[in-house]
This record gives sequence, C-alpha cells and structure tokens, in this order.
Amino acid sequence: MSAIDQLFAELRKRGEKAFLPFITAADPDLETTAAVVRALAECGASMAEIGVPYSDPIADGPVIQASYQRALEQGFRLSHLFDLGRKLKAEITMPLVTMASYSIIHRIGLQRYIEQASAAGFAGAIVPDLLVEEAEPFAKLCRAADFNLIQLVTPTTPRERQVRIAELSSGFLYFVSVTGITGERNQIPPGLVENVAWLREQTELPICIGFGISNAETAATLAPVADGVIVGSAIVRRIAEADSREAAVASVTALAREIIAAISEK
Repeated sequence: MSAIDQLFAELRKRGEKAFLPFITAADPDLETTAAVVRALAECGASMAEIGVPYSDPIADGPVIQASYQRALEQGFRLSHLFDLGRKLKAEITMPLVTMASYSIIHRIGLQRYIEQASAAGFAGAIVPDLLVEEAEPFAKLCRAADFNLIQLVTPTTPRERQVRIAELSSGFLYFVSVTGITGERNQIPPGLVENVAWLREQTELPICIGFGISNAETAATLAPVADGVIVGSAIVRRIAEADSREAAVASVTALAREIIAAISEK
C-alpha cells in the first residue's frame, strides 16, 4: 500500500477530507519551496503537489505559468526537484507528489523517472498531459513500483473515457472542476456535483477536486462531494506577492488553516 493509499484510508476512517496544496518548485527559490512545504505539513495539509517548471505548460493559468517562468529563469533543473524531495523526506511525513509534463518524464525515461522520484521521497506523479491511449505502459511501471500515477478527468471527458482513466490511475483521481486553465474562481460550475457523484459510482479511487478553488468558502462547498480539495493558484500567488520567505510562509499558512478549518466543518 502506497503512502497515498494509506493517507486516504486513514482520512476515510476519521471521516475527514484531504487538503492538497500545490507549490511550484524553486519559485522564487528551492529554500522557500522547502520552507512553505514544511509549514503546510505542520499546519495539517494532507499532501503537497510540487509543480515541475516547464516552458510550455498545457493547462496552467497565468499565475502558475509565471511561476514556472521565474523558476526556469533562476536555472531550475529536474535534479533540483529530486534534491528538494530528499531534503523534505528527512523532515516531514506528509506525502509528496510531482506534477510534471509527460514530455519531461518521457525524455529521461519512464522507469528512470519513477526510480529517481521514488528515491527522492515522492509517492507519485500527476501527469496532466498524458493521454489515456498512451498511459498504459507508464501505469504498469508505476503499479509495479507502488508509485501512484494520478490522472485528470475534466467536465468534458466522455464518460466511457473517464472510466478508462480511472482504471489506469492509482492513488486518487484529479477531477478538474472547470473547462479551461487553472486560476482562482468564486463560483462552482453547474453540474459539478452530479458529475463527481457519477464518477464516484464507477471507481473506488478517492476523488479530489482542483482548478478554481481559491478560498475557504469554495472549498467548504466542495468538501461534501469530494475526498479532497486541491488549491494551487491562490497559494502560488501569495508566494509571488510576498516580500520575504517569512512573509510567504505566513501568508500561505494563513490560507491553509482557513481552508482546513472550512473542510473540517463539513
């Protein structure tokens, strides 16, 4: 059983929901990323997604795109991600997953990526641009290594395709709340609750909702139907707006505590 499987099993026993923050690696630097992740673990986050900066992001909105660009301009390399993972592995027990383009994974080799990420302490990978028609080889390697492959389902994904995505995924399913790119929004799209409820009947995997969750109120609205909520742009923006590492940690921690409290109430 992977660290992610254990996490959701424990949360379900306690009747709790997961809070999954997203942080861009090395924005503005690796030390700040590590400090923010440590603070999130201390305040009760369930798992952290670490974004791998990429020059041609597929579904990311302007806030995350800008963070990727800043990290790349600072000289980010994939080896830095694994260095970060090894450092955090010795300090926290909260599971970490990478969010990486499949082109990055394919370039260094599927097996090699799994081995290096696992050795660095990552429990799995979210691969937003991996087509289901091409996912089976990577999914098999991930299952053999007990390394979770987390895939995305969108509001426009045909239902038979959703089922196939679930079959090739492990850990949890990432349900995209809106059609389009990441970013902060204040309204829940119509049909979201019904779509997630239908998918829940097709799979035993936990379902976590992301894209557009920017505050505690939105998270609380989604908590009853989801196993967890994912918050990215709101966190990345707070880090970008902070004038120091300490300020970034304080700002992100304040938001995290609000969201954790809100979904705990539900």
